[in-house]
Amino acid sequence: MPAAEDSPKLARPVAAALSPTAGDARAAGPSEEFLALIPREFARRHLVLSRGRRDGREQLAVAPSTPSTIIHNVGVRLGVPTEPCITDPEQLAAAVDRAYDRTGSRSSNETERSGDAPIIHVEGAQDLAGELAEAVRSAEADLLSTAGKSPVVRLVDLILFEALQRSASDVHVQPLRDRTLVHYRLDGALHTARELPASLASSVVSRVKVMARLDVAERRAPQDGRAGVTIGSGGPNGGGAAGSRRIDLRVSVLPTAFGERLVIRLLDPTRSPHLSSFTALGMPAPIERAYLAQAARTSGIVLSTGPTGSGKTTTLYATLNWISATNAGSHAGGKSRSCELNIMTIEDPIEYELCATRRDAGPPLAVSQTQVDLKKNVTFAAGLRHILRQDPDVIMVGEVRDAETARIAVQASLTGHLVLSTLHTNDAASAVARLIDLGVEPFLVSSSLSAVLAQRLLRTLHRPCAGRGCPECLATGFKGRAGVFELLVVDDAIRALINRRDPADRVKAAAVAAGMVPLRDVGAALVRSGQTTMAEVARVIEALDESEVAA
Repeated sequence: MPAAEDSPKLARPVAAALSPTAGDARAAGPSEEFLALIPREFARRHLVLSRGRRDGREQLAVAPSTPSTIIHNVGVRLGVPTEPCITDPEQLAAAVDRAYDRTGSRSSNETERSGDAPIIHVEGAQDLAGELAEAVRSAEADLLSTAGKSPVVRLVDLILFEALQRSASDVHVQPLRDRTLVHYRLDGALHTARELPASLASSVVSRVKVMARLDVAERRAPQDGRAGVTIGSGGPNGGGAAGSRRIDLRVSVLPTAFGERLVIRLLDPTRSPHLSSFTALGMPAPIERAYLAQAARTSGIVLSTGPTGSGKTTTLYATLNWISATNAGSHAGGKSRSCELNIMTIEDPIEYELCATRRDAGPPLAVSQTQVDLKKNVTFAAGLRHILRQDPDVIMVGEVRDAETARIAVQASLTGHLVLSTLHTNDAASAVARLIDLGVEPFLVSSSLSAVLAQRLLRTLHRPCAGRGCPECLATGFKGRAGVFELLVVDDAIRALINRRDPADRVKAAAVAAGMVPLRDVGAALVRSGQTTMAEVARVIEALDESEVAA
């Protein structure tokens, strides 16, 4: 809290500075924003507690001895005006304990599932466009619009609801000089969904900061956080527990010239059937069989490569799901089943909680997930070293970024562990050169590397409008995406090339000779079948010649 609270000149009891009416701390429940942003120790020491929010003001229960500066500091922290109400100190102290005890018990129950992220309920809408327009008008009409006021809360709810209705993967709020743009990332491409008044940018960002328990007062430094929301069905009777679903949000805030830019990653397990199905990934059967043959091994490295947003992590999640399911054993006379492998991950960040995303009737996923935390010195390399002390069978490393991580991953694979990871390379053959560039000796690469799966996601034409564009596809002509894969399996011929440090083009040629179909050829086949366009293949993979797609 600001240092003003300790100033002798300003720290007058509220009863001497104000004349609020007496009240009962139990009259209304404290706001979520207060409990999230005001520490329990502070509230208990100074005897201050929220009684809810009304007409844009935080109603505060305070003791007669509470300094007026404490009320001021709480208002600054919450970003809203405050209205104090003098309450019996003993009653108020008990109310503070009850309020934070309830919050503490809820958080402890959900820490494992959501990384200690708060859970917010988001109501949907039946008339989404109409309610969005009304929410914008209501928020703009009030010049005191701030985080937590009901019009802004409703506006943020509806933006999230609309993004999920459109199956967006991300929401961007971009402040400009004269307006605020709201973008949705749909099928890998960014689309401007609507424009808001410039005055609403800070209020929308502040509301999301409250949801993610970020510092609302800090506007000059980047911040990252997480939140969990439940999405209701909308309407007067919607939003009940039976009709809601859980969504995880990853929040990133970055200062810009015209205010803070906000990006929210939407992680919705119910929209991700591909987490447990290679068919849903769009992987052809021959590639699936060859890939899973390598993933079934007890040692070696299997890499997934491609640029950001190409589905690499999703493929690894599906692989872990398959490994867990195929290694399930029976116990107690077949009455219970569990995975007989110790599967562990180190990720940055954990995108889906694998134990919570299993939807089929199979055994639960026996996967322990760890997240990179630079503040606690938990890097990929450090986390991988600690995982190796946990007697793992299968290890997933979110990304091989540096020489140390690469060396530890190789050594782990050579000592009897199956290692799954990702690399940022243009094709499968380039992964070999990348590992060598990271300082891994060629003979170690050839001995440890089992397979490299390169992949892309191509937008597919929207069939109802035949790619011409319509309101349903936001006039793009595309709806949905198809996976494009090339699989390089390291055989004796390729191992010899790696040991000789031959360039990537020779490794690729050898893989093609052994049966690998390059990404470019798969893209051309999708164009010939009418599923996508040459322009889309050029955007995601590389440009094609007319002769390559001729029937």
